[in-house]
Amino acid sequence: MKDQLYKYLLLLGDNSMILGHRLSELCGHGPNLETDIALTNISLDLFGQVRSYFKYAATLKEGETEDSIAFLRFERDYYNTILVEQPNKDFAHVIVRQFLFDAYHKPLLEQLMNSKDETISAIAHKSIKESKYHLRFSSEWVKRLGDGTEISHQKTQNAFNTLMPYIEELFIETPLELAMKNEGIGADLNLVKASFDKTMSDVLPSANIETSDIKLRKTNGKSGFHSEYLGFILTELQYMQRAYPDMSW
Repeated sequence: MKDQLYKYLLLLGDNSMILGHRLSELCGHGPNLETDIALTNISLDLFGQVRSYFKYAATLKEGETEDSIAFLRFERDYYNTILVEQPNKDFAHVIVRQFLFDAYHKPLLEQLMNSKDETISAIAHKSIKESKYHLRFSSEWVKRLGDGTEISHQKTQNAFNTLMPYIEELFIETPLELAMKNEGIGADLNLVKASFDKTMSDVLPSANIETSDIKLRKTNGKSGFHSEYLGFILTELQYMQRAYPDMSW
């Protein structure tokens, strides 16, 4: 049970860590100062959640620390979804990727607030306000871009066409997630999916975005099978720890 809980914490934290890193790549590159700061703050929020998950995980496995968990695993030992690995192609892709994740992440945290595990529940209670802001931010930008100029609309539609295929993985229950749900620790992904679908139906018509013809892809990032992008991300994330093992400030 302890090993399953440990791995579940990694699964929860890895999404936020990889997406947080993607957003950190944009620091200083936002379309305006306010949006640049907002994206940086979202990145910091996500990394704060990661630290909470990994600090807890480190108490469950001898010899591990939050730093070793974050920076010293091999690629197959990361359990983030393929969606959050996708690159910052343009601002529309950044916003749509964030929106799709936020529409999933907020109801996920709402489920975890009721977890029988007191630490996971506390992390979710602390993170939910941030998640609500993230979803409001990304939803407003989706509407603004989708219902904006001809160019902004086309770029937003292209971003949905590119990124929407990866959402199926968010809601497919792995054996680990099923076990955690049955223990009353993990989230019910069916309920998360229902909330996600409602957010899509509330936001997309206002953005004039069409997704009915988009075909979903079967991906297995949650089982450790990743796109080519994760290797490049980990090269940047892990360089300092691997170059200078056990370094201290």
